[in-house]
Amino acid sequence: MPLIEFTDSGLYCRAGNFYIDPWKPVERAIITHAHSDHARHGSKYYLCHHKTKPILQLRLGDNNYQSVEWNESISMNGVKISLHPAGHIIGSSQIRVEHNGEVWVFSGDYKLEDDGLSGAFEPVKCNVFITESTFGLPIYKWKKQSVIYHDIQQWVLKNQADDKASVIIAYSLGKAQRVLQAISAVTDNIFVHGAIWNTQEALLMAGENLPVVKRVNPDSSKADFKNAVVIAPPGADGSPWMKRFTPYSLAICSGWMQVRGNARRRNADRGFVLSDHADWDGLLTAVKATGAEKVFVTHGFQAAFSKYLNENGIAAAEVKTAYGNDEETETSIEV
Repeated sequence: MPLIEFTDSGLYCRAGNFYIDPWKPVERAIITHAHSDHARHGSKYYLCHHKTKPILQLRLGDNNYQSVEWNESISMNGVKISLHPAGHIIGSSQIRVEHNGEVWVFSGDYKLEDDGLSGAFEPVKCNVFITESTFGLPIYKWKKQSVIYHDIQQWVLKNQADDKASVIIAYSLGKAQRVLQAISAVTDNIFVHGAIWNTQEALLMAGENLPVVKRVNPDSSKADFKNAVVIAPPGADGSPWMKRFTPYSLAICSGWMQVRGNARRRNADRGFVLSDHADWDGLLTAVKATGAEKVFVTHGFQAAFSKYLNENGIAAAEVKTAYGNDEETETSIEV
């Protein structure tokens, strides 16, 4: 019996009687991070990192939560569990599970470059590694964050010179905080969509040091947005909510902007290749650093990435899960 089984409800550890990032309600759930495809309603008990807890409370409401620090070990039915930095978003963790001398690690979502907010990815030695593959093709290779931030800053300054607002589409948890980190160096006139505001407030209450922003309200005047930066989630793109910012220039921050033409197809003026996931080289580096004898590849380009691993001497197999692309799943519109 494998230490972690792939079931209809999620990743299940029978020996410890718990699930990791289940997509159906269960008794005990260990959560890698608070994105909606990994943290779902209905379970009776949730274990997560300290910085993930306030976002789970925001998104899932009052529940039985327990939070731990990275590298802090706890035991469930004799199974040793610890959380380790994944570098994906604030509080995101890899889950290390150990029993009878065997170690499995579930990566959740991750990236290797330290963004200054999410904690630096920590390679964890294991027998079996379960990895995402959101950008598991060789075409996906990211520039340094400092280069992308500089490009975003220059775009904002150009829009200000042209008397335009800068509207940036970015996922409310993770991407939005990185965009704020970039633009706060060149302006303090920053507005955010309600979904981003709520996330910001929860993170501030949890002690995160984030730039000051203003919420877009129904009574905000057109003059308020002149030369301002507005950050909105993907669900706001193309909605009537956007009209209040005219004249504006629109940018999308996403790893999918790596593919030429995606920004144009989204009717954006600019696409910035900023992702909270590992690129091709990052995925390979992470897998090799674990020293795993077996790798299971989940959501993304599973077939291509697992095939490459097998061809290069690393035993790998595809696994189907209910995890999706968090960069595109946020659709709610709040004024």
